[in-house]
Amino acid sequence: MMLKLDSLSSGWFRAPWPRKRPASTQGAGKGISVQLSIALAILCSTLLLGGVLAWQNYRSVEQIMLSAAGESVRHLGKTLTERTRRLIEPPRNVIHLLAYSPIMQADTLQQRLDRLPQLVESLNANEVLSAIYVGYPNGEFMLVRELFSPALKARFSAPSGTEFLVQTVTVDQHGAMAGAWRFYDPQLKLLEAREKADYQFDPRTRPWFTQAMGQPDSVMIKPYVFFTTGQAGVTLARGGATGQAVIGMDVAIDDLDSELADLRTTESSEAALIGSDGVVIAYPDTQRLRLANGAGDVRLPHIDELGSPSLSSVFRNPPAGNTPQLYHVDGQEWYGMRAPLLSFADNESHVLIAVPARELLHDARQAFIREILWVAVLTLLLLAAGWALSRRFSRPLRVLADQLRARSDFDFSSAIGVSSSITEVRELNHVLGRMSRTIHDFQAIALALNHETQLDHMLDAVLEKLVDAFEVEGGAIYLTEDDSGALRLATRSSNGAYPAELELNGASGRDVPAAVAKALGMQNHPLCVQLKDRNHDGLGMLVLRLKDEQQYTGEAQRAFQRFVQELSGAAAVAIETRQLIEAQQRLLDAIIKLLANAIDAKSPYTGGHCERVPLLADALMNQVIAADQGPYAEFHMSEAELYEFRIAAWLHDCGKISSPESVMDKATKLETQYNRIHEIRMRFEVLWRDAAIAYWEGLAGGGDPHALRQTLQQQQAQLQEEFAFVANANIGGEYMESGDIDRLGRIGARRWWRHFDNRLGLARHEIARLGDTVQALPAQEYLLADRPDHVVPWGDRKPHVDKDDPNNVWGFDMRIPANAYNYGELYNLSIRRGTLTAEERFKINEHIVQTIIMLNSLPLPSHLKRVPHIAGTHHEKMDGTGYPCRLGKDELGIPERVMMIADIFEALTAADRPYKAPKTLSESIGILTAMAQSGHIDPDLFRLFLSSGAYLAYSQQFLDPAQIDDVDVQAYLDRLDGR
Repeated sequence: MMLKLDSLSSGWFRAPWPRKRPASTQGAGKGISVQLSIALAILCSTLLLGGVLAWQNYRSVEQIMLSAAGESVRHLGKTLTERTRRLIEPPRNVIHLLAYSPIMQADTLQQRLDRLPQLVESLNANEVLSAIYVGYPNGEFMLVRELFSPALKARFSAPSGTEFLVQTVTVDQHGAMAGAWRFYDPQLKLLEAREKADYQFDPRTRPWFTQAMGQPDSVMIKPYVFFTTGQAGVTLARGGATGQAVIGMDVAIDDLDSELADLRTTESSEAALIGSDGVVIAYPDTQRLRLANGAGDVRLPHIDELGSPSLSSVFRNPPAGNTPQLYHVDGQEWYGMRAPLLSFADNESHVLIAVPARELLHDARQAFIREILWVAVLTLLLLAAGWALSRRFSRPLRVLADQLRARSDFDFSSAIGVSSSITEVRELNHVLGRMSRTIHDFQAIALALNHETQLDHMLDAVLEKLVDAFEVEGGAIYLTEDDSGALRLATRSSNGAYPAELELNGASGRDVPAAVAKALGMQNHPLCVQLKDRNHDGLGMLVLRLKDEQQYTGEAQRAFQRFVQELSGAAAVAIETRQLIEAQQRLLDAIIKLLANAIDAKSPYTGGHCERVPLLADALMNQVIAADQGPYAEFHMSEAELYEFRIAAWLHDCGKISSPESVMDKATKLETQYNRIHEIRMRFEVLWRDAAIAYWEGLAGGGDPHALRQTLQQQQAQLQEEFAFVANANIGGEYMESGDIDRLGRIGARRWWRHFDNRLGLARHEIARLGDTVQALPAQEYLLADRPDHVVPWGDRKPHVDKDDPNNVWGFDMRIPANAYNYGELYNLSIRRGTLTAEERFKINEHIVQTIIMLNSLPLPSHLKRVPHIAGTHHEKMDGTGYPCRLGKDELGIPERVMMIADIFEALTAADRPYKAPKTLSESIGILTAMAQSGHIDPDLFRLFLSSGAYLAYSQQFLDPAQIDDVDVQAYLDRLDGR
């Protein structure tokens, strides 16, 4: 971080001392002037050295230029490799995603056409894609191509407005292969469908299909010319994640031709990209890159067919390494170079460059010839004089050079000085001595800045070094308060009295030194330097008490002022740096707490959890650190490690920001966004009215009134009793026995008549789950149903938490339900304990997965690298049965174990959960004791949790008084010890 330090106006530095030469410069005796002698010596040495170097450079210029050219080609090869990778990698990523698309398992043409938007979006997102196609093991085929040019549209006789062409081969009802073309506009509206009996294409015979079949990764077919578009490119293919279908795509690499044109270093240079078999992949002249074969197709030429003898020579006899090789081609000298590139389909490729020798070295040879002539003339004129003068004056300078060389090697132990009668050398001795002391002072200040992390301690050390460096009587640093702008004393030296607040009484400019002197009770004006940040805002003021003998005038005054300002800049750097660090620290803490509070505010039932857990975890961790005996006597944490732990505690549930509120707050079994018991009750109301209608219809038909009334009363009483049973089951307060679940099934088997279309008013995803079957109205419905549309599949959003999932890079090991949600009414009412289904419980548990993914995506600094692990392991267990990674005790450190206990204890005692009543203190301690005995939590840490009283201090602060009952700590400790 660079800080720009500006001093106060020149009037702030006023010298009240008599005008005389500083004592530090007195005593420098007069001698022989060295200005001319040193100038001549340096000139002669430079000329002599220049002549030798020019002579050597003249002999080695060719090798230098050739090495530079070879290095340039190597770098250009890397550039082409990177360009090729940028062309290939996006389509490769797309094909990996499409391998999981439902189109790979589609059995019918309509199912495949339903995925057309996904394929078209892939074409639109990748300009280099020419076509995407899928081949199926039964020989069926589907290809999507963008008709991006009028020539392509004319070739296929596309109707007006066509943007995309879909070519298909499917098995018809007679078992024969039937071809068809479909033309779509940019909005994928079908413009025309053509039956193409002559369009027969068996993908199983194509290399891309056979090579990709059964492969776990994508394959690449060697570059060739696409038959349809005439572009040069490669084919990428990959087998489906499941099934035997293969997806492929054509990737155009025409952009490499223009890249090669930029590689030509001279006008006559030749450049080409070839494969190991000599086939030219890219060449600046695209007309020469397409050759027609006997069958009327277009192919890529061999290097010998390109019409470039120089490139053919480089290919047949490639140069060794990066150094260009000289070739004699048709009576002309060429330098050939080769650089390896990204391989295309196991076909090692290289870029070949041939440059005429006369063009490569022309400018360099002319320049060095002129240099040699100048060096030769000057060397002859000054050789004699330089030789004589250098012998006389070089010795003392050589000694000084050796001493300065030691300084350059960071050796400041020896003194600087040399005996000489030359005035300039003697003054140089003195200047270098002061320079050495100044460097030492800067080292001392740098050490103070590096070793002190607290602003107050740092200012003390910096001021002490500044006083020593300036050799002043004393000093103080005042800092500007943000609110009032007053100058408050931050640190001072031991000499002199300094007030806590510096009163300037509105003084500015030249009046400031006098005002400071008055405030400090000084007769002589002090040296005052304002400390500013890079925005030129005042940070404070450095005040120095000068000694009586520190008297400067004229240029010496200004030089000393500049020296003080520059050296005191370290104080400004330290102040702003530490203030910025502290401000950033406060900002980071505030953002983290803001996120935690936002998660708590998301649900009225879990509010405060993200705030209470860090407080409890911090209290327990302090007890661990303070322990002076037992298993934690040797455990210590630095301030940075403790801060890392606290950050992890605040962020331990940040993944809940992605958890659906309908799942987190689910209070009854039928609750989704609302309690669906109201729907069930309405169905009972329908059956109630059906019974009443049957009664009246019976009376109207002449039935026995008494029997009909008795039947009505029995049916309605049964409905009342059965609805009460269903409603009670919806609460989820008691364990559901198998008999109760069977009774739910019998109740749900009742039927009622639906007279309205169940597809009206639904969203698209709801209609999609209903399927294609349309029931005739009126239709009978079950009173309680598990319908297919109640099941919500994962689709493309299935989380990667299975241990064997190749996309699981975080080490998760969780059992994932078959579907994302199941809203079946019987399925939900049959939950044996609580209100959550297996799918919803997984969704709740998935918050820790999102926590780990979110935190690992952050660019955390090195001292916070363990935050994701500490925050993401509070649901693990010591015996390895926890989630999400099934870690064992050997993989869980003390911070992780502390988080486990804190999270469990807070959850047990929390009074804001909709699905359970809060536990009393003794009940919570009993449950944790059982978990410690069964190996779920650390028994030693839980023992400290009890014996230290950390549980009680937390309970008194956050628990309802009714929850705080008597806890026999010793009894629980005895249980832990097996007594």
